[in-house]
Amino acid sequence: MDNHDKKYTAITGASSGIGYATAIEFAKRNKNLILIARREAQLQSLKQKIAELNPNLDIVIKVCDLSQAAGVYTLFAELESYNIETWINNAGFGHYGSVQDQDLTKIQTMLHVNIKALTILSTLYVQKYQNQSGAQLINISSRGGYTIVPNAVTYCATKFYVSAFTEGLAQELKQANAKLTAKVLAPAATQTEFGQKANNVTEYDYDKSFNQYHSATQMAEFLIALYESDKIIGEISTKDFSFTLKDNILPYSGNPAENQKR
Repeated sequence: MDNHDKKYTAITGASSGIGYATAIEFAKRNKNLILIARREAQLQSLKQKIAELNPNLDIVIKVCDLSQAAGVYTLFAELESYNIETWINNAGFGHYGSVQDQDLTKIQTMLHVNIKALTILSTLYVQKYQNQSGAQLINISSRGGYTIVPNAVTYCATKFYVSAFTEGLAQELKQANAKLTAKVLAPAATQTEFGQKANNVTEYDYDKSFNQYHSATQMAEFLIALYESDKIIGEISTKDFSFTLKDNILPYSGNPAENQKR
């Protein structure tokens, strides 16, 4: 089926949390959606909710385990016929605990999802859509992608990668005069399933763990503000939890000739 007459917003990790809330916000803006996650039941529930909210939208569900590289490539290939004006790499999870005590099976999966899948999907999207007007790639990092958090060193390292990769890609696209823009959202504590997954527990009380935090809906609203802006970064302050749009945080030389021979 040829879907090029319609435009879509694709969201990974759409079955819960920020991804779920973001899907709702884009649906309110009359955007057709491609919802990607491992849990089909939650995706079907979200699809039904969106259908009640805006029955005129086309909602596509893709069940995919992003920890498997082969599945990531297959996912993008299966979306070849869709015109995806916005791709949001939201899928990811965290880990709290010392490096010496961390479960390497969980850590390996986290590296695959937070870094490998995000990089593959970002690259494939850039290769296809770099010259399409209005196209946007939004990657979800974290305040832990700019500040190392005690007892979450490995998780923060994955998000430092996301921040550096996306900021660098944004600058690279600008220098190439590409029509596609890349952006990064850096949430602080947000009430989602993140707490349970990161702490390996079935219940997690955000009120007991944090003085301040945002809801997933608030974070989705911040993402929309970033989407509608011409800035690269949407950052949450860890001091007062305010939201700020920025051009960049990490230094970028911008001139390879400064340290490279021609």
